[in-house]
Amino acid sequence: MRRPVGAAAVTATALALALAGCGSDDSASSTSSRPELKVTGVYMPAPVTDTMAAGFFTVTNSGGTDTLTSVTSDLSADVTLHSTKDGAMEEEKSFAIPADGTLAFASGGNHLMFEKLTHRPREGEKVSLTLHFARTGTVKVSMPVKSATYNPKTGH
Repeated sequence: MRRPVGAAAVTATALALALAGCGSDDSASSTSSRPELKVTGVYMPAPVTDTMAAGFFTVTNSGGTDTLTSVTSDLSADVTLHSTKDGAMEEEKSFAIPADGTLAFASGGNHLMFEKLTHRPREGEKVSLTLHFARTGTVKVSMPVKSATYNPKTGH
């Protein structure tokens, strides 16, 4: 003998299935959420030539993914993004910033290259930068010029 399924039972089953489909996938939600970027550890070692300099910083992201697409500065019309792989420097078009992750620009790794400088910045000077991100837009930072041998781990 077959029992008729009541409307309440059908409704309850449909509701349970609908709620199961609304579960949160952390990876999908973090990539679709807005990036929340913080730029720290910004510095430029005092350049040893009049034509070229490097720059370093860290971007910490406590939101969804973003991409650093370019950097502009009044110090140089030619600021490029570089990575260092197996000891070789390579120019990059952009750098991904993972959701809830970091992007580090550090000596021996990712870095900025400033070419054809408008002037040779001296220790104690500050260089203005604008970081351009695909989702966040622009972020302006002030890059202090440190000694040519500055090490951020020791502060000297």
